[in-house]
Amino acid sequence: MQEMLSYIVKNLVSNPDVVEISTENQGKTKVYKVKVDEKDLGSVIGRGGVIANAIRTVVKSTNDKKERIVIKFDSK
Repeated sequence: MQEMLSYIVKNLVSNPDVVEISTENQGKTKVYKVKVDEKDLGSVIGRGGVIANAIRTVVKSTNDKKERIVIKFDSK
């Protein structure tokens, strides 16, 4: 799942080498924290959060486990 998220985000940004993705388990919830360059944050979130919501939908649709997934976007 993390590889797919990394692939999607790195293809959206202009500085793919800066992308960092970390995971945290919080009970039955898995939190993915995506950090990108400050200039690329708008490319990942999109106008009104449209791109971020699309990324969340794609990642959640491939979830074969019954765990809750949260994706948080931030800049470095």
